[in-house]
Amino acid sequence: MTVTNDQKRFMQMAIDLSEQAVDSKKGGPFGAVIIREGKIIGSSGNHVLQLTDPTAHAEIMAIRDACENMGTTDLSGCEIYSSAEPCPMCTAAVYWAGLKKIYFSNTEEESLDYGFVDKEILEELRKPPGKRKIKASRIANPSALKVFDKALKQNG
Repeated sequence: MTVTNDQKRFMQMAIDLSEQAVDSKKGGPFGAVIIREGKIIGSSGNHVLQLTDPTAHAEIMAIRDACENMGTTDLSGCEIYSSAEPCPMCTAAVYWAGLKKIYFSNTEEESLDYGFVDKEILEELRKPPGKRKIKASRIANPSALKVFDKALKQNG
């Protein structure tokens, strides 16, 4: 893959945000920038420590920022630049938001070398719910499906 000067610049911005997150003690060494048609529409560093929120990863926060700035939950056509390969939660959020491309610098293996447990979480998610460390059990209730029906009718 040939990397353009703009791509290098956007990646450096994500890396700068990761360093700011560490320096400010807001969170871990992660940053992300979301681009639409060559323009930044959202960005963030990791805010896990500042917000005492384990889901406040840089990619999640950048997606929230971009959605708020664009007034939509659909980021189709956008790209995300992340200082590290997104974890399973962040990768899922990228899919939910409809982003078309992920660029990253540090790999999952490098993150694992520094104590980030993404691979272990992914291995757990691949197991059936009853075989995971955190057990999951279904409590069926027909009212739950009625809410799905209601939402489908409202958004249909």
